[in-house]
Amino acid sequence: MRRDKKTIKLAKKLVELSREESGVVTDAKVSEVLAGLRQTEHRHPLLVLKTYLHYLRREIALQTAVVSTPGALAAESLEAIAAKFTKQYARPISAETKEDASLIAGVRVRVGDDVYDASIAGRLKRLAENVQ
Repeated sequence: MRRDKKTIKLAKKLVELSREESGVVTDAKVSEVLAGLRQTEHRHPLLVLKTYLHYLRREIALQTAVVSTPGALAAESLEAIAAKFTKQYARPISAETKEDASLIAGVRVRVGDDVYDASIAGRLKRLAENVQ
């Protein structure tokens, strides 16, 4: 079954209702939305839930900075990265780490679809592309 315009509009509205006043999606708000969905009847409830999940994942990705490093990262550094991207995007951004030994050294940060690469592996890859 394809997502129609009504289902997409409903899912986007549900994501809006899942945000706190600060604009951050929280577990409590998502629970409220799901409780409300249980009380109403929809023609295609599974499709509505899948569409809501799709847009909810996108929204969470937009408010999370995934910081990939080859080793451990200090808590102060992670807080500084979160503060920098919160200021840059003008919305609350939380940061989480992910270890990736293939980076060799440096850091790669992903916020939604935006990727900031300051790693040795990224520089070597760009260098190799320029040589060819």
